[in-house]
Amino acid sequence: MQVLRTPDDRFSGLEGWPYAPHYLEIENPDGPPLRLHYVDEGPRDGAPVLLMHGEPSWAYLYRNVIAGLVAKGRRVIGPDLIGFGRSDKPASRADYTYERHVAWMSRWLTALDLSGLTLFCQDWGGLIGLRLVAAFPERFAGIVVANTGLPAGSGMTEGFKAWLTFSQAVPLMPIGMIVNGGAARNLTPEEVAAYDAPFPDETYKEGARQFPALVPVTPEHASVAQNLEAWKVLERFERPVVTAFSDADPVTHGGDAMFQARMPGAKGQPHVTLKGGHFLQEDCPDDIVAVIDGLISRRP
Repeated sequence: MQVLRTPDDRFSGLEGWPYAPHYLEIENPDGPPLRLHYVDEGPRDGAPVLLMHGEPSWAYLYRNVIAGLVAKGRRVIGPDLIGFGRSDKPASRADYTYERHVAWMSRWLTALDLSGLTLFCQDWGGLIGLRLVAAFPERFAGIVVANTGLPAGSGMTEGFKAWLTFSQAVPLMPIGMIVNGGAARNLTPEEVAAYDAPFPDETYKEGARQFPALVPVTPEHASVAQNLEAWKVLERFERPVVTAFSDADPVTHGGDAMFQARMPGAKGQPHVTLKGGHFLQEDCPDDIVAVIDGLISRRP
C-alpha cells in the first residue's frame, strides 16, 4: 500500500481555521501505519462531542460548529477520515473499503480511549460513525443524526444515484465545488479553496473517488451483512437520539423517519428539520450547535 501525505503548507492560513492539528498513528495490517489527523478543542473536562464528516469534506466542514460548542464549554473532537483532510491518503482506490474505514476509526477511537461521547454524524460520517456506536455502544452518551443513513442493500434515492454517476464519471473531481454545490449558500472562494487544500492533484483523491461506490445500496454490495448486524445493536440503543436532517437535501431526504422509528432512544426527543442543503454544517452551524448542546444539557 502506497500512502500519500498532503504537505503541511497546504493548510496554512485557511479561512476560519485557527485549530491546531493533532495526530495519531494507527495500525494498518494491510500496509504501513497511517497518520490520522483530528481537532481537539475546548476544556478537557467538558462534555465530549465527536464530529464525523463525510464525502468529500474534512473537519473544516465543522469549523463554525467547533467554535460554537467550545464557547459553551464542550470538548470537541473532529477527526479527518483516512483519505481526507490532513490524514494520510492511500494511493490506490482498491485500498479503500468500508470495513477498512470502520477498522481505522475504531483503532483511533480506542487508542484515545474516548467515552461519554455525543456523536454528530453526517454523510459518510454516519455510515462510519454509527458503526462505531454499534461496535462500542458503551462509549456513546447520545447521537445527533443528520443527512446520513446506514444502508443495508435496500436501494438508493434518485439524488444519490445522480451523485454516484457523476462521481464515477467526472474526469477531474472538483472537491471544493462539490461541497459548494451541496450547500444552500454560496461559499466564498477562500472556503472553496480550503476544501481543495487536502488534494494537491488527482492522485490524492482516490478515497474521494471510491467512497460513493462503497455505499451498500444493493444486496450485492460488501458490508450489507455488517450493517444489518449493526442495526441490531442500534435498535437496542436507548440513550438519546435526535434527528436533525435538513430541508433541502435530495440525497438523504426522508431518512430521518427510519432513525425515529427504529432507534428506541429517538422516542420523545425534540427532532428538528434544519434549513440547508446536504452540507448543512455550512448553512446552519448555530442551529447544529443548539441541537447538540441541547441534547447534552437534557441528559442527567
